[in-house]
Amino acid sequence: MAKTYAEINEKIAAGSVVVVTAEEMIGIVAEEGAEKAAERVDVVTTGTFGPMCSSGAYLNFGHSKPRIKANRAWLNDISAYAGLAAVDLYIGATELPEHDPENDPFPGEFRYGGAHVIQELIAGKDVRLRVEAYGTDCYPRKHLDTWVNLEDLNDCVLCNFRNAYQNYNCAVNSQGDRDIYTYMGVLQKDIGNANYCSAGQLSPLLNDPYYRTIGVGTHIWLGGGEGYVFWQGTQHAPTVPRRENGVTKGGAGTLAVIGDLKQMSPEWVVGVSMYGYGVSLNVGIGIPIPILDAEMARFTAVTDAEITCPIVDYSRNYPYGEGAPLGEVSYAQLRTGEIEIEGKKVPTGSLSSYPRAQQIAGELKEQIATGKFHLTEPVRLLPSADSGLTFKMLNERPVG
Repeated sequence: MAKTYAEINEKIAAGSVVVVTAEEMIGIVAEEGAEKAAERVDVVTTGTFGPMCSSGAYLNFGHSKPRIKANRAWLNDISAYAGLAAVDLYIGATELPEHDPENDPFPGEFRYGGAHVIQELIAGKDVRLRVEAYGTDCYPRKHLDTWVNLEDLNDCVLCNFRNAYQNYNCAVNSQGDRDIYTYMGVLQKDIGNANYCSAGQLSPLLNDPYYRTIGVGTHIWLGGGEGYVFWQGTQHAPTVPRRENGVTKGGAGTLAVIGDLKQMSPEWVVGVSMYGYGVSLNVGIGIPIPILDAEMARFTAVTDAEITCPIVDYSRNYPYGEGAPLGEVSYAQLRTGEIEIEGKKVPTGSLSSYPRAQQIAGELKEQIATGKFHLTEPVRLLPSADSGLTFKMLNERPVG
């Protein structure tokens, strides 16, 4: 028996929808089977919360008197891109202050960046806006130095180009002489620890491995508010190797997402400092998956034991492209707090918060059950495993 988006939305409106989290769906399918579970369950909710570097916000700060056309701009001394229009800016999550010491001395602390500015705007704090311009007949002003907050801005929109990675690496450091500092956290020498970053069985794209229900126009829970998928994310690579259940064995699909910053919460959009690396933004994302048929019921019952990721050496294999992964490991093993690599017991740590992913999936479940959140049928699905779309490395060519 197949269902449609319209039928599920009618149930949401009527208050008769059956919605469960991806974690709850595991037990339902195990007990009842996929066919019966598909008949009974209408929506499965997913969630993830972790660092998502390719994020940022665009804003319109309104016209001053006299008017100004921004040439260069800063928000709390963080450079914002002004090459859009007169008073439109884009601030990237990983942007640093102009005079930040960065990694000098090494390792740097990276206490503040664009991600923190975004969180402060959401929290209602005043942010210093400085603008420089060259002046024109229609925009004569050349300098602006003032304070703004979220209420002052005409628009402030979270616009993230690569979020919610479908699976990711388990990171280690095989180098024997020193710890290394990466976007996967501090990796201790001689494989002293192993870090990973995924909500596993709760993660959105791991519950829809072939992107049957997620695409352009999908209505999502974003940063405590509402948002939408507006394209596949950068580096979307659906043709990577997969397990028999369709689950990718490593990083694959990604999402480009957008939503109104004025609806969001600083609890769910959080600036983070990565010691020795830089700044990133923790983003909370929840995606409802309609159970259109038994196949979707099976997909959303995936367990951490059925999801594996590669163990990647970030001292040589990742940065220099040398060697190969040291093996693979399941998220069930990672979540025990210890794995074995080359005969050595290694402690594990997660950059992605599983408890907060549970909270997101639970909040989204409640919103759907009470009729506050409806599903949208995507106008275009993400490119899938048969699309031929792959992630390309840079093919460098000499200049001159």
